[in-house]
Amino acid sequence: MIGSGSVPANLLEPATEPEGGGFQIQSGWRLGLREFASNKLAVIGLGILAFFVLFCWAGPLVYHTNQLLINPVNSFIAPGAGHPLGTDNQGFDELGRLMLGGQTALEIGIFVALLATGIGMIYGAIAGLAGGIIDSVMMRFVDVLWSVPFLFVVLILATRYSSTELSLILVLAVFSWLVPARLVRGEVLTLRTRDFVAAARAAGSSRGRLVRKHLIPNALSVIIVNVTFQVADAITALALLGFLGFGLPYPKADWGDQLSNGVSYLQDGYWWLIYPVGACIVLVIVACNFVGDALRDSLDVRLRRR
Repeated sequence: MIGSGSVPANLLEPATEPEGGGFQIQSGWRLGLREFASNKLAVIGLGILAFFVLFCWAGPLVYHTNQLLINPVNSFIAPGAGHPLGTDNQGFDELGRLMLGGQTALEIGIFVALLATGIGMIYGAIAGLAGGIIDSVMMRFVDVLWSVPFLFVVLILATRYSSTELSLILVLAVFSWLVPARLVRGEVLTLRTRDFVAAARAAGSSRGRLVRKHLIPNALSVIIVNVTFQVADAITALALLGFLGFGLPYPKADWGDQLSNGVSYLQDGYWWLIYPVGACIVLVIVACNFVGDALRDSLDVRLRRR
């Protein structure tokens, strides 16, 4: 029996009987890791993400380019020696621009995911534990925010205020914590009736301690999986804003702005301005989804292959 609830219920597996006799208890984390490693798409997705992390941060240390000074003389150079992916309309090396834009996309995506998941985790746990009228009021507030058109609000804020990395992180996080809040609340509603929560209540645990020590640790599988999908959603939203012209201002770069710029010149035959950056966006988002799906299958014992 899991007494304190400090160890997630889905992290322990039944004992297995080895050939030599006796019983051996296998760690749930080890079983989850084995399940994750057996998923080929997950391994491919993890490899893609690792590649882009190295590409965006280690790449500029090896491949030096000027991403600050506009040089119209070098504009629209086709891919070749000196510029493997050519240059854009302002003379920036496109490969170096992809690295710079990738840094922005991954940084904003990760910070939005962590901030939104943290807020949603606490909010959903409190709502699920409180129950009754408090839960109803809190979740109606979530419904109200969910009904607000995300793109409409963001475009108004972007028009009124200049975009910065911090402002984009905060705006995207405000509309991203609603999903983890609902997910965590659903988990807490099922967990709060378990025996270990009743025992903790009888022992005099406060609601804050119940949330910190018992409910959130047992909902970690849902939380961890949601983070990967939040990263993909934030990168998609950032690319959309950049494509519409509300991304980060010069000298910052983001993939959405590069994609928008490339579409403007696609009919002129400058294919290298759109296809490489489009491939980067698709690969990162698909890789996050692969990893998220595999984490869901490996952390939830009900979805593991026996």
